[in-house]
Formats: sequence, C-alpha cells, structure tokens
Amino acid sequence: MEFRKAVETDVNNIMNIIKQAQAYFKENGINQWQDNYPDIETIINDIADENSYVLLKDNNIVTTVAVSFDNEKTYDSICDGKWISNNEYAVIHRMAVDNNYKGLGLSSQIIKNIEQLCLNKRVQSIKVDTHEDNISMQKLLKKNKFKYCGIIYLEDKSKRIAFEKIL
Repeated sequence: MEFRKAVETDVNNIMNIIKQAQAYFKENGINQWQDNYPDIETIINDIADENSYVLLKDNNIVTTVAVSFDNEKTYDSICDGKWISNNEYAVIHRMAVDNNYKGLGLSSQIIKNIEQLCLNKRVQSIKVDTHEDNISMQKLLKKNKFKYCGIIYLEDKSKRIAFEKIL
C-alpha cells in the first residue's frame, strides 16, 4: 500500500469516499459531515495546502485524510479537561475509508502513516476531534492509544470531543 499526498486528479475519488461517509453518518443519525460538508472546495483547498493524503491499495484510493501542522484555533480553548501537551502538534481532519475496504484496519494504517509524518517533522503530538456520536472514530482513536482530553467547540459552536496522542 502507498500513502501519499493527494493531487488534483484525486479529487473525484476522494469526494466519492467523502460522500459514502456522509451517507453513513446520515443513516446512523450522526450529525457530522452533513449540510454538504466537506465539499469539493474543501478538498481542493486541502490539496492546494498540501494537507490532503490518500492511501492506495492496488492503485485504488481507499482512504482519505487531511493532516495539518498549522495550529487549530478551535483547539485554543478546551472545556471539561485539558490537552496533554502544549507543544507543536499535527491535527487529523476528514478521515474516511471507502465502504468496500472497511474492516481491513486501514484507518489504523493511516494513523501509523500520520505518526511517521510527525516523527519526520519532529512533531511529538497528534490532536483530533470528533462528534460525540461517532463511536467508530472514538474506538479507532482509543485503539491507537489516543487519550480523551475534553470538549472543544467548532467555529459554528458545534460540540466535539477532543483527543491527543503523544508520540
């Protein structure tokens, strides 16, 4: 499998995976990634900012994720807890796996690749947030040794639960 930065020609494949995830959330009553988010413009911006990554299996894009090393302003304030560290960190956003490849451990594989990106940049912390009803993401984070840190609020005031892992 190959983990690489996404390029413009990947946009349609990435959007197909995003749309599958949006449908999954809707079917399961999870109010995350609804209202046309993330949209194609978000993904194009991720690629332009060099924050978009894909995992390929047999030359097919099977996962997508955005990884940012820019500070996340919504992480400046955390409620009902605290971050483990105040050091430089990476943030995981918009992680999704193609429905045809779920259950193969690819999300954990993505996290391992992100950890390697961090180590290559000498960044020792990864932070991530998710919807409180997104149990599958919470299980993934706990399985990969992320620790629950508290509650953050997005710019639109949506509540998210926050996790951090020290490498």
